[in-house]
Amino acid sequence: MTVTLADILSAAATIRGRADATPMVPSVFFEGRHGHPFWLKLEIAQPIGAFKLRGALNAVASLPPDAAGVTCCSTGNHGRGVAYAAQERGVRAVVCMSELVPRPKVEGIRALGAEVKIVGRSQDAAFAESERLARDEGLVAISPFDDPKVIAGQGTIGLEMLARCPELDTLLIPLSGGGLAAGVAAAAKAINPGIRCIGVTMDRGAAMYESLKAGKPVEVEEVESLADSLGGGIGLENQLTFSMCRDLLDDVVLVTEAEIYHALQMLYHEERLIAEGACVVGMAAVEAGKVDLTGPTGTILTGRNLDMDVFTRIVAGQDVTLGDTVIEGRPYAA
Repeated sequence: MTVTLADILSAAATIRGRADATPMVPSVFFEGRHGHPFWLKLEIAQPIGAFKLRGALNAVASLPPDAAGVTCCSTGNHGRGVAYAAQERGVRAVVCMSELVPRPKVEGIRALGAEVKIVGRSQDAAFAESERLARDEGLVAISPFDDPKVIAGQGTIGLEMLARCPELDTLLIPLSGGGLAAGVAAAAKAINPGIRCIGVTMDRGAAMYESLKAGKPVEVEEVESLADSLGGGIGLENQLTFSMCRDLLDDVVLVTEAEIYHALQMLYHEERLIAEGACVVGMAAVEAGKVDLTGPTGTILTGRNLDMDVFTRIVAGQDVTLGDTVIEGRPYAA
């Protein structure tokens, strides 16, 4: 199984006028710093504040007319997208989440009319509850990543980035369960087979990275991270994103919490933008010297649904505590 350019073009038609055409802007600062044009795709401008709306709308549009409703597991933004799409269609939505999901993301989903179930301390537990609801209550389960409609919806970002800047040499794609990376890379490489697609994720609890290294889907221990949207497993029975990421990504790069911290400061102080830690992993990788730019490069600011108390501490250069880990603060310096 895979997702094709035709699937992604179909998704683009489905979401047109509702979740497409977000801005893509050049970072003059980053180009001056690293010597190549650097573009930011602003999915923070989505109605729900995150790219996940694309895949959710595409998936909900395919529901059978008699569907009792939808369910999903989520670290936040997928649940928000499913809640929005379900509310638009007028069907029930139940979003299952772990205890590690930040409170503002939980409240944001409830505000869109969805029911929220907090289950355990891992995405695996939340996924199991979502599957139970699908089995016992007749809801349609929508995977946050391992669903062809979701992947195709996220892939529309790749279409838009290449349409705006066809000379792009490299895409730096935040990597979690792989729905975004698989979709964007599928679209980009169908248009330009020579484009370099690099997945970037945090260095703790990186499920797709560990799975690719092992040659099969594996479980990882989930921990708190500034890039909390990238947390969670990929599912031991993964059907799509593992193989697509394996075949389409040219590399996967890991960044530390300190590097994410600095990149969040940079995005705020230099670009005047507020976004989640997951959004800046591409910038963090370049800043840390883990990715060499070889030409025009683009990355995706995936969402803005963050804990503003933590963000305020970061931009002020203060310490941040994540579970039993303390990220030492430092004032921003370019």
